Amino acid sequence: MKKIYVLDTNVLLHDVQAMEAFEDNEIIVPIVVIEELDNFKTHSDERGKNARIVSRALDSYREKGRLSEGVPTNSGGTLRIEMERANVLPTGFVFNKSDNGILNIAYSLKLKEETRKTNKKPVIIVTKDTNLRLKSEALGIEAQDFITDKINFSELYTGVAEVETDASVIDALYKNKTVPLPAAGTYYPNQFIIFKSNDGSKKSAIGRVGNNGEPNVKLLSQTEPVAWGIKPLNKEQRFAMELLLDDSLDIVTLVGAAGTGKTLITLATGLQRTLDEEKYRRLVVCRSIVPVGKDIGFLPGTKEEKLEVWMGAIYDNMAFLADRRNPDEGEEKAKYILDSGKVEIASITHIRGRSLPQQYMIVDDAQNLTPHEMKTILTRAGEGTKVVVTGDPYQIDTPYLDAESNGLTYLVDRFKGQKNHGHVTFTKTERSRLADLASHLL
Repeated sequence: MKKIYVLDTNVLLHDVQAMEAFEDNEIIVPIVVIEELDNFKTHSDERGKNARIVSRALDSYREKGRLSEGVPTNSGGTLRIEMERANVLPTGFVFNKSDNGILNIAYSLKLKEETRKTNKKPVIIVTKDTNLRLKSEALGIEAQDFITDKINFSELYTGVAEVETDASVIDALYKNKTVPLPAAGTYYPNQFIIFKSNDGSKKSAIGRVGNNGEPNVKLLSQTEPVAWGIKPLNKEQRFAMELLLDDSLDIVTLVGAAGTGKTLITLATGLQRTLDEEKYRRLVVCRSIVPVGKDIGFLPGTKEEKLEVWMGAIYDNMAFLADRRNPDEGEEKAKYILDSGKVEIASITHIRGRSLPQQYMIVDDAQNLTPHEMKTILTRAGEGTKVVVTGDPYQIDTPYLDAESNGLTYLVDRFKGQKNHGHVTFTKTERSRLADLASHLL
């Protein structure tokens, strides 16, 4: 049965290809959505860029016919721009609100479909606005979130698996440094496996699935990795450092709550590989510019002075690392490193169009990015570049994104199984006892 989908503006701004995601069904773009796209198109942020892309896409459909009458989409459906209709909403709905204008069109279409004797089409509002979905349901209109890019976060790949096995398998791993993959279960390249004896003893071993195509697990080295004086404080940090220092991996993703050490160890390994070992030409640290709470408005100064406010976490960690090497000179040493040109602090806003070969690239706070923005950033990576993406899906400050639809979790899910990708999910907070309590209780 064909359906009628009425799209909200936020769906098109979230995914510029959303109009091609509804197969052979009828897609309605209310005229109020066009008005909102027109308002957004002058913005210099990602929403403005997406609004311009969607407007050009809608304009290209005009070559196929009149949008007011409906034109075919590439996926076999039809696309129509629906003009404003006489108000049929019940008393209590403010008609001059954009959301209620979309709701009024959907409700009018629903009433029209109900008069048909045959071939009635269900009318569905697609929006990322929770309140609009609630109002739709109150009117008896089916409402859906746009979930083509959503990931089941509770089942997100963690990069680590625990396996109970015979003690002989653990003995063989220590003796031969490698054992075949366990027969039961699904495992991915560069996944860490914690073997535990099933005979009640405390015998255990940690290995890592190979990425050379052979179905085996290699014993993890007994020597802990060290980068810029930083040693891992728990097994998850150990796993992360193993991946970060592995030249065979082009991309590493780290997911975890605040205070688990994601940014610190990533920055430490980046400085080690760039400044000390000169494996990479430069360390590039990117962060999304999304305020927590109310925005304080425009900031004075140069680009670097503006970014200093947003990049406080990066500067703090760099000063901490520099101070470990040069006690009492942390801030001065950190400033010297930044002035050397070997380290660049960049805003994700200004990364479009760049090509970054032979760089160690850190994308911090990636939970605030959409899947499309994540794709834009990763396609900047040139030959020989290593990209590390970190974030906490429970600390999202961007409207219409959640733990299941942000670019970080989308990336982890899509890249698992790639031999040049490694991932670790952190669970233990090391910043302080208070930070640990806050991450679990609040």
